[in-house]
Amino acid sequence: MGTRDGLAKRPYIRESRRIVARYTVVEQDVALDLRPDGRAARYPDSVGIGSYRIDLHPSTGGDGYIDIGSGPFEVPLRALVPIRMTNLLAAAKNIGTTHITNGCYRLHPVEWGIGEVAGSLAAHCIATGRTPQQMCEDPDLVDEFQSRLTADGVELHWPDVRGY
Repeated sequence: MGTRDGLAKRPYIRESRRIVARYTVVEQDVALDLRPDGRAARYPDSVGIGSYRIDLHPSTGGDGYIDIGSGPFEVPLRALVPIRMTNLLAAAKNIGTTHITNGCYRLHPVEWGIGEVAGSLAAHCIATGRTPQQMCEDPDLVDEFQSRLTADGVELHWPDVRGY
């Protein structure tokens, strides 16, 4: 760690306070053992993708490490938007996930993608005079925002590679 006592110079925060979102990603959405089709859930309001196993350490049950297989997953727009607050967006590991699913959504590439999308959503809301809540409620507005994201190069869904 570069210190005399072996402790880190700065804390690394794996966990974050999370919003109470319009949608909370649950283990049943991403854990392969719980998905009958062997794939993570597809969200009609996806605003990004990620891929990492669910890993947690340590658990409250005494296990030193929990490792759960998860499929390549998507990031639902509703997980960035809180239920109650209108001028707040989640932009990293503070999105609507459970403690378990945060184990795969907390990875840096996913966090960075979420942050970029949150910035794009804020700019889009300002430009259109809409709130993030309005964006989530109207499928046409979701489609409009997703078109903007794809034009900017954001991947919204994993390709279907079944059969390979």
